[in-house]
Amino acid sequence: MRKRSKRIKECYKLVDKNKVYELKEAISILKRVPQPKFDQSVEVSFKLGIDPKKTDQVVRGSVLLPHGVGKEKTVVVLCEDERMAEEARKAGADFVGADDLIKKIEEGWMEFDAIVCPPEMMRRIARLGKVLGPRGLMPSPKTGTVTTEIGKAVEEVKKGRVEFKNDKDGGIHLAVGRISFPQEKIEENVLHLIEAIKKKKPAGLKGHYIQSVAISTTMGPGLKIEVK
Repeated sequence: MRKRSKRIKECYKLVDKNKVYELKEAISILKRVPQPKFDQSVEVSFKLGIDPKKTDQVVRGSVLLPHGVGKEKTVVVLCEDERMAEEARKAGADFVGADDLIKKIEEGWMEFDAIVCPPEMMRRIARLGKVLGPRGLMPSPKTGTVTTEIGKAVEEVKKGRVEFKNDKDGGIHLAVGRISFPQEKIEENVLHLIEAIKKKKPAGLKGHYIQSVAISTTMGPGLKIEVK
């Protein structure tokens, strides 16, 4: 077993693994623990009481985090309509195209964080599902990335709209900012994410939906937090 570093040992001294913390206190602890030499991501993990094998219990959506995640996002827009293409460019899209970009992605290009497209392009890019799906990059109406309002969608992704989808174990894991963010901004981002996931509760689900939520940093301890 690999020995824990002195920094990690100091981190865990501040954490009671059996306690469920109020969000404000949990963030305060994460900011107080000894930090590595880089600005860590703050991550939130959900354990959901769903059956991921049932298609009607998939939890998927997006949320506009009011303070972003501390990373500039690269956005691709796939469309042929020149008016939409110009709208995308004005909104800050990094790459705009159609078959040229689809082919580039098929050949292995993945240097982007999100794809936005109008509904009529979905049939054309369906073949990208095998490469985009596993990476969570396939555009979808559920996440607001398949839309006729191209400019608005690009702006929101740039400002901090992030997508979420449960994994095969019924969990959701998402970065909500950087530890250097002021505490209040981290807290607001987390609360927005929790509310967005609450709203995606499957209609036919029986039993407890959100079983537990934990907050952590990239290389720090995880703290269970209350969900009200």
